[in-house]
Amino acid sequence: MSLSQTLSQEFPRLIGLNSSQPTTVTLPTTDGVDMSVDFTIVDTLSCAFRELRMDVPRLAGASFAMLEHWAEDLSKRITYLLENIGPLEFDPTTQQVLIRSKSPDLRTGGAKYYEVLLQCQSAGRFVLRRFHSDPAQCGRDQVDLTMTHETLLKLVEDLLATVP
Repeated sequence: MSLSQTLSQEFPRLIGLNSSQPTTVTLPTTDGVDMSVDFTIVDTLSCAFRELRMDVPRLAGASFAMLEHWAEDLSKRITYLLENIGPLEFDPTTQQVLIRSKSPDLRTGGAKYYEVLLQCQSAGRFVLRRFHSDPAQCGRDQVDLTMTHETLLKLVEDLLATVP
């Protein structure tokens, strides 16, 4: 069973969840990929989650060029989020690539944006988060990502399809 199919079977169990403390759903390893989602709200149509993580142990020690390729593929394939994403920073020393929203959402009196961190130090790792920054304050705050179940399942499938 694929990760998206397994995740889809978790939704009925989670319906009604509404908590400021995330409930982590860790999906069983499938094709050498581990995935976890930190849900805060789940209803019959949509969900909110703090973070989505994917570990790909076979990418441990992969070349930086492969990580760059993964970042480009992800950015081209995932075009249905609230903002388009694209690679922002490449750091060959730490074996990391940072992907962010190309044009953050500015409708909230600040900026909201997606951030994806790709790493291949100890294992291949993907982390998706959303942040809000207020120009009147220093720093940024992590906020929940909200999307329909269908969009989250498509995101999971697309993430897996781009893993090198």
